Amino acid sequence: MFGVRSLSPNPAFSPTPAVHNIRGSEWRLDDLLGRYARVKFQQPAEEGNGPDVSGPSEADNSVGNGDQSVVVVPNSLDRDSRCLYSSFTLNHHIHRRLLLFTAKPDKRTLSGETMEAVVPQEITAELTQILSNLVLGDNEIRANAEKAVNDRLARTPELYLLALAQFAIAADTEVMRSFSLVLLRRLLFRPAPSQPHHHPSQPRLSLYDHLSSQTLTTLERLLLHSLSHEPSPSVRKKSVDTICDVAKQGMVRGRPWHALQAQTFTMTQQGAGGAGLRESAYRVFAGCPNLVMDLQTDAVLQVFQKGLQDNESIEVRHAALLASVAYLTAAEPAQLAQSLSLMYPILETIHTLSQSLSSPASDPTTKSNHAHLTEFLTALTPLCSTNPSLFAPHLPALLSFMPQLILPAVDCGPTPTVGRPFPTARSTEGSFVFPLPGEAPAEEEGDKTEGEDEEAEERAALRLAALEFMVSLGEAKPGMVRKVVGWVESCVRACLEGMGELEEDADLEVWLNEDPSSGSDNESNPALYEQSLDRLACALGGRSVLPPAFQYIPSMLVSYDWRQRHAGLMAIAAIGEGTGKVMQNELSKIVDLVTPMFKDAHPRVRFAACQCIGQLCTDLEEVIQEQYHAQLFPVLVSALEDPEPRVHSHAAAALINFCEGVERDTLLPYLDPIVERLLKLLNPEGDHAGVKRYVQEQAITTLAMVADASEATFAKHYPTIMPLLLSVLRNADGVEYQKLRIKAMECAGLIAIAVGKEVFRQDSNTLVELLIRIQKSPHDPSDTQLTHYLTATWAKMCQAMGEEFEPYLPVVMPQLLTTAGAKADISIYDESPETLEEKEGWEIIEMEGQTLGIRTSSLDDKCQAFETLVIYCSTLGSCFAPWLSQTLEITLPALKFYFHEGVREAAAMLVPMLLACGKQSGSLTPQMVSAIFHQVISCISTEHDSSFLSSLYKCFCDSLRLFGGPAALSPEYANGIMEATKRQLQAIADRRKSRSDRAGREGLAGDEDGSGFGDGGMGREEVAMMEEIEEYALQDMERMLEMFDANHPLLVAVSSVRDLGMWTEDEDEGE
Repeated sequence: MFGVRSLSPNPAFSPTPAVHNIRGSEWRLDDLLGRYARVKFQQPAEEGNGPDVSGPSEADNSVGNGDQSVVVVPNSLDRDSRCLYSSFTLNHHIHRRLLLFTAKPDKRTLSGETMEAVVPQEITAELTQILSNLVLGDNEIRANAEKAVNDRLARTPELYLLALAQFAIAADTEVMRSFSLVLLRRLLFRPAPSQPHHHPSQPRLSLYDHLSSQTLTTLERLLLHSLSHEPSPSVRKKSVDTICDVAKQGMVRGRPWHALQAQTFTMTQQGAGGAGLRESAYRVFAGCPNLVMDLQTDAVLQVFQKGLQDNESIEVRHAALLASVAYLTAAEPAQLAQSLSLMYPILETIHTLSQSLSSPASDPTTKSNHAHLTEFLTALTPLCSTNPSLFAPHLPALLSFMPQLILPAVDCGPTPTVGRPFPTARSTEGSFVFPLPGEAPAEEEGDKTEGEDEEAEERAALRLAALEFMVSLGEAKPGMVRKVVGWVESCVRACLEGMGELEEDADLEVWLNEDPSSGSDNESNPALYEQSLDRLACALGGRSVLPPAFQYIPSMLVSYDWRQRHAGLMAIAAIGEGTGKVMQNELSKIVDLVTPMFKDAHPRVRFAACQCIGQLCTDLEEVIQEQYHAQLFPVLVSALEDPEPRVHSHAAAALINFCEGVERDTLLPYLDPIVERLLKLLNPEGDHAGVKRYVQEQAITTLAMVADASEATFAKHYPTIMPLLLSVLRNADGVEYQKLRIKAMECAGLIAIAVGKEVFRQDSNTLVELLIRIQKSPHDPSDTQLTHYLTATWAKMCQAMGEEFEPYLPVVMPQLLTTAGAKADISIYDESPETLEEKEGWEIIEMEGQTLGIRTSSLDDKCQAFETLVIYCSTLGSCFAPWLSQTLEITLPALKFYFHEGVREAAAMLVPMLLACGKQSGSLTPQMVSAIFHQVISCISTEHDSSFLSSLYKCFCDSLRLFGGPAALSPEYANGIMEATKRQLQAIADRRKSRSDRAGREGLAGDEDGSGFGDGGMGREEVAMMEEIEEYALQDMERMLEMFDANHPLLVAVSSVRDLGMWTEDEDEGE
């Protein structure tokens, strides 16, 4: 299929005594041993015997003859491999000669191999007891064991880390050997327990950094022994993980691990029966590709190709694929250009597996071919994102078999009849059944054995993995896949097919009674296909996706199968965002297709119709509302009376999207019927037991949005609705009413703003008292949203009441200032980001060599606090003066709060408002003015984000106008802002020159699809967006300079920097 190319030997790679360091300069053997070492090829003692996987030993693989070291090289290797092997082997031999252990206690049997123990027996016994306690279920025993580990590591870290590595070899059980390796991996790179003189700006040293060179050498020897002699595949994988971490961290610190190079290469050459060792070797290369990055490219490719074509083990081929992907991802451009031939064996493994799907697995006790192919595609997919151009020559060949993997097997299903026009596979009601009732039942259609269920799941997983591969390639290089006829069409069809594979009517009652907030549908396979279609549309645009999509969607909407009708509607909703500009031209036809579906017989189809219109109202905001409100408002309003709660609740949600982009005058004719039906959904006087709470919550939310959109016109409904909301706030105290209560708060605040101060005044005191009661009452820890909604409602109360809100500032400001002034909640972890599990409300980042966890919920609270301060200060004006000093004290530092852009943006807006408040109230002091201009100019001088730089210049200009203009500014600050502006102009110019130079080197200007500076770089759209952001900053610079002098000399510099841009406008390639 892919015509696997042989990798031609490189004559330049010859057996010389020069060996390349890892990612470093070349070193020579003579430098280490003088004239001691000389490479000589020698026939092995016994023909056919491969090398010992532990690396060459002094007894077997080398013979000391005074000034010589003779290395035995297996003649089963070709020339390039023999050369590479001799280099690795000699390298390993040197390290073996350099290992001198001062402490040599009694010998122990380690993994069936006699090997010298490196720690005293009593230490090993003590560690054995500690580790046994660590895995116990008793919390107290485990806590004491953890304390013991920390205590031993604080006193004698080297001894106990070596003991742990030795235990990973000597332990009797697989569980304990695995646990030892995992624990060793975690402990080695966690921060050292005591660093009294550590500076906060410097990365904290780990235990690894405190180990002596001799200890590290011993540790590496033990790990290599575990890798080559561990009999259990699962434990060996843990060994690989630990070894990869040690190798990577060592290289970062300038400590290459040459013995690992030698041993892993040796392991790849193992013959029959050594599949497990070959697999482990390739997994090491996958986990630490830098091991081979500086070796001869052709020889490395030979090793990878051999693994990809391993005839004995599919696991070896999978590991070789992982190693190949890691190698190609890490390769630099020149190296990558020499490695293009590796794509042929890589893709041939995929093709070969795809052709064997109908054949049984070689080993019935292991995974099926479907499961293996899923793993292979999953391993290859990351390369689609990092280096999509590698696949360009192979797209036609891929297209010859990939569509068969992403499309379902053909199944005509049951035949419709007059009696059963809409049959399903599992339905037998009203049809002839054989055998007759009373006879032994045969296996009915639709009844699957456990094995068949497992096979179906594996096929489904394979389809999704293959689709993810194709979609990822389209996202990374859209122009490339557009040129291949059939690629996009196959992906679109596969998505539509998958979206129609919902559970059948047997689960309808479950769906109808389910709370929508549970989100159980989001992780289903149809939902994943829907997400893939959305991504495809956003990447490729309307001209590529709309034609194939609407080749199928109209027929899906008239299908007898409700699942097809549902899928058609959800597909329109999914592609709206990415194809909006093209879809606008066909919007009339789309509206005509969708509106009849609101009367469909199946509730899930009606639900999908609401979803479709609601999503289009967001993706085509204002366009669809302005042009088609006459068709859409009636069907949405009628859907509010749907008999099924999930449907009329979703119709209410769709109305929110509709109202967000509708003009007030357009909404007014429909206001009364909307409010009337929403009030019915609240059911204030009906049977409360029969009302779904989520319906009431949605009705209140929609009422709030309708009130916000209709503004003062909503006043006539105020006497009916506000008492209901106050009643909810007064009586809904139970845990089950938490969400209803916060929705009522939000709605009351929005209605108060909509109807105005005069109408709201009669209930303002009542609502304020209720809010104070809620604020002072004990909070349920599980109610995580109450504080957020309470803060937002207080802000709305301020907007509605104006200056009349001032007496309530002492109630709200203390907590608000505390939240706004809070420091970022940061945790430091020992593990790398990849090994940590994501926790809700936390973001894991890596900064300056440390793994940090930032509690995003606290950052969001801080941002909301500053946004609320903006509302208070702008609404109250001089009445906010008593809080001016405290607010300014926390606002100025927030301009440099780099953990959250929202905080900085709100602070930049707040600074001029505080200045105006102080000026109006007469409470502004010279110290405040000086602090404001000093901090703003300092931020401008050091800011790296062009988008926030624009906000800083606006902040400076607004503040300068309020202060009295440039004439009132001291020379110190006038010179400071000019110097900061010069620095920023130079920075923007440098960035633009860098992008232009890179485009010239990597061919962005000549890239027809404009998708990137090669692979992994920025595409045309990204560059255009960055330049647009920079343009906003340049415009604000100009305004600032013109305030000082209409002919300021720096205005010429601004124009010169602007001319360095590559594009002046953003072209929509996808549309």
